[in-house]
Amino acid sequence: MGAGPAAAGAAQDTSFAHLLNPNRKWFNNKRIIILNAWIVLLCILFGLFVIAISNTWFGRLITSSTNGYDGSMMNGLQSLQQWQNDFNHPSKGRLGLLNAIQNIGALAGYPFAPYLSDGVGRRKTVFFGATIMLVATALQTASQSVGMFIGARFLIGFGLTFAANAAPMLVTELAYPEYRSPLTSLYNSLWYSGAIIAAWATYGTFRINNTWAWRLPSLLQGIPAALQFSLVLFCPESPRWLVSRGRDAEALRTLAYYHADGDEQDPLVQYEFQEIKAAIEFDRSVAANVGWKSLIATRGNLKRMRIIVALAFFSQWSGNGLISYYLNQVFTQIGITGSSTQLLINGLLQVWNLFWAVLAAFMVNRLGRRFLFLASAALMTLFYTAQAICFAEYSEHGVAASGHAVVAFVFLFFAAYDIAFTPLIVSYTVEILPFPLRAKGFNVFNFVISVALIFNQYVNPIALAALGWRYYLVYVCWLAVEFVFLWVFLVETKNRTLEETAAIFDGEDALEKIAHGGTVQETPDVYEKADEKA
Repeated sequence: MGAGPAAAGAAQDTSFAHLLNPNRKWFNNKRIIILNAWIVLLCILFGLFVIAISNTWFGRLITSSTNGYDGSMMNGLQSLQQWQNDFNHPSKGRLGLLNAIQNIGALAGYPFAPYLSDGVGRRKTVFFGATIMLVATALQTASQSVGMFIGARFLIGFGLTFAANAAPMLVTELAYPEYRSPLTSLYNSLWYSGAIIAAWATYGTFRINNTWAWRLPSLLQGIPAALQFSLVLFCPESPRWLVSRGRDAEALRTLAYYHADGDEQDPLVQYEFQEIKAAIEFDRSVAANVGWKSLIATRGNLKRMRIIVALAFFSQWSGNGLISYYLNQVFTQIGITGSSTQLLINGLLQVWNLFWAVLAAFMVNRLGRRFLFLASAALMTLFYTAQAICFAEYSEHGVAASGHAVVAFVFLFFAAYDIAFTPLIVSYTVEILPFPLRAKGFNVFNFVISVALIFNQYVNPIALAALGWRYYLVYVCWLAVEFVFLWVFLVETKNRTLEETAAIFDGEDALEKIAHGGTVQETPDVYEKADEKA
């Protein structure tokens, strides 16, 4: 399954492998442990807060956890009678607006987010976004009307745009090279950490016979933003951003401190540092990667944007949005109507999702991006087809077993989705973009997701109510289209540094120039010899 037209260019060997100290591991090196703790903090907090902004996919580490919380929270709130009563039982268009408004808020922030990320740095941009989200969460929790609730969710989306633009770039640009791919993939996987907390929070509060049944889950959404607000400015800044601002000495110190115990002459640190400088200089002087027009100015950039835009649409138009935001409506149509049962299944589903997403994140270097994406698309098509058949059997013939089978295939479908589209859409996007385009290109990715979400959140409840099980057939056909696209266009990127991965799309000359810039004295057995002397 890993072969295909786009497989060419896959690296055979890790270019920096001979520079890695075999005694420096994630579990025994204090500074790598500290660095990974910062990265996981960014991932978990984002997941917890994504609870608030994107309602489906948008979880990134800490930032990611927030996003996951929001999607699961909105699913849970729709099953709470207290929330339904306070907001006059929203349905169809109004329900779509309540879900979509956060993404409309995100759209308002997109024109500004990349400029802030590139201008003031990754850390300060995350801090700015967290501040807005903290205020918005307080307003959401205190809402006294539908209008106030909608306004608060708009602000949550606006603030999350800034945090979501900067956080994954900070993760991938800081990570120790050996662990960059798993950690960046973990960023979006931890969306489900937020989803789990939200799902079980609403399950635990639905018996409260007052407005705190829905206010308490809303209040919990502010915890990740509060942690980001308090801690992110203590996090190290991206060495790539520091070099781009002419702060080379500070970038070298950051790389040395976290990647080599402070040794600025360490072969790996020098390799990274020289390659970063070469890549940024190449993009400035040769590739002229500046401005929005540069995203489509070269053949290499067109290839990047074709894949990025497609992955953004696929992440929301694979049938997952129907289940992620309107699970209670699906359950109602297959005869599962009890609030307690719906909330329980929702909670179990998030735990299941987290398991598969994290497992895939740690397998990404071994299996490769291309294999995981193709396996995901093929299995999603299979399991969504099975859902459609079982849904039709229940709807047309009232077969109870078919209704229960839908639930089983929902779990299998999400396992398939989670092995690629949860861990890889963010990590793959940021790694194929060169530094000068990374903020703008990733902003386009997030913008496309918001557009896809807004469409889904308005159309899905209306189409599901009108078409029932037949609506599933639309997604079955679309999933088949996704598989063909991924087979033809997706490029394998495993076993390369961040700079080399981005350069794959610009041709061999660019790749050689950047790799040459990172060349250090060839000492493939430097650590082996040191061990022998010891």
